[in-house]
Amino acid sequence: MNAVDTTLAPKTRDSVKGQARLLSGNHACALGAIAAGCRFFAGYPITPSSEIAERLSRLLPQVDGVFVQMEDEIASIAAVIGASMGGVKALTATSGPGFSLKQENIGYAAGAEIPCVIVNVMRGGPSTGMPTRPAQGDIMQARWGSHGDYPMIVLAPASVREIYDETLRAFDLAETYRTPVVLLYDQVIAQLTETVELGDAQEHARTERKWASGPREAYQPYATKEDGIPAMSRPGAGYRAHTTGLNHAENGFPTQNPEAVARNLGRLLSKFNRHREAIDSWQTVECDDADVVIVAIGISARAAARALELCRARGVRAGLFRPITLWPFPEDALRKVAARARAVLVPEMNAGQLSLEVGRILAGKRVDAIHRFNGEPITPAEIAARAEALSTATLDEERT
Repeated sequence: MNAVDTTLAPKTRDSVKGQARLLSGNHACALGAIAAGCRFFAGYPITPSSEIAERLSRLLPQVDGVFVQMEDEIASIAAVIGASMGGVKALTATSGPGFSLKQENIGYAAGAEIPCVIVNVMRGGPSTGMPTRPAQGDIMQARWGSHGDYPMIVLAPASVREIYDETLRAFDLAETYRTPVVLLYDQVIAQLTETVELGDAQEHARTERKWASGPREAYQPYATKEDGIPAMSRPGAGYRAHTTGLNHAENGFPTQNPEAVARNLGRLLSKFNRHREAIDSWQTVECDDADVVIVAIGISARAAARALELCRARGVRAGLFRPITLWPFPEDALRKVAARARAVLVPEMNAGQLSLEVGRILAGKRVDAIHRFNGEPITPAEIAARAEALSTATLDEERT
C-alpha cells in the first residue's frame, strides 16, 4: 500500500448509505470488527480498552457471533486461537499488562500461523502503571514481545475513522497471510470521540483465508507455493493437520532436523517480504520540501500535524511521516522522505522506542527526539519549538 492522503481528519467513504455518527475510537474498533466478519471475541476487562468488549458483548449476538468474558488475558488469547483454528474470525482486546500476559500465545499463533487480531490500547507503564493515562511504550513489545524469531504485523491508527479502517484491514491481513495482527493505539485515540461516516458495512469485501483443496491424502499443512502462505485445513473437510508450537516440517509434525527447520522457519520469517506492497502503509504531510521531517504515531502524530502549521507560519519547513503499518516498518518510504531533509524529529510518549528504530533506518542522519512518559501528551507547541530549534541548529552547522 502506498502513502495515504495528507490529512489526519476522519475520512468518509463514497457511499450514499453512509451516515455521520459520533463515535469513540474503541466503539469504531468494535464496529470495524463486525464489518470485517469477526464472529468471536474473548477478553478480560482492562482500562482503557474495555469499551471494545462492552460494545462487542452487544453486537456479536446480533450477528450470531459469540462473546466470552474469560477469567484472564492468557485464557482470552488461547480461546481466540482455538476459535480461529475452528474457522472463525476472532479478536481479543487489552492494554499493556494484559498484552504482556498474552505474549507466549501470540508467539504460538505466529509460529503455527494462526490468523487472529489483538488490540492493544496503550497506557502508562511499566507494570500496572497509569491505567487512565496515555503512553506509547509498547512499540517494541508489539514486535518483539514473545521469545524467538517470528514475523509480526502491527497497525497504528491515529483517528477514530482510521481505527475502523485499520480494524477491517487487520482482519484482511490476518486471513490473507495467516498471521496474528496487532492493532496498536494509545488511550487518547481510543477514547477520543469524532464525527465520522462509516458507510455501509456490507460494502466491505471480506477477505477469506486460503483453505486446503485437492487430494486429502497429499495435504501438508505447511507446504506452500510461490506466495509463501500455506493453506489451512477447514474443520470437517477431511484434511488432517497437526498443529504444534514446536519447530515443524511441512507435514506439521515436530522436527529438529536442521535443514527442515531452516527451510520452514526461513519461509515463516520471510513471508511478509514477498507482499510488502500490500502490507506497508504510511502517510506523508508536506514532506516534499521539508528540512525537518517529524516521525510520529497516534496522538503524537495528531499533535505533529498541528505543529506543521505552526512551523510553516514561522518559516520553518517541516513535514510529517506517519507509519500506519508500524511493523514491518516502511523503511524504504522513510528513507526516501528523509533523503533531502537536514534532520528528523521523533516525538513519542516513551523513553525512546520509535526513535531507536528511526535512527537505525536513517544511519548517518541527525535524529533527535522528544520523550514523554509522565502520562501527558506532547503538545503541538513543544514539537514546533523543537523542530524550529533543530532546523536552526542544522542550518548553522552547515554554514560553519
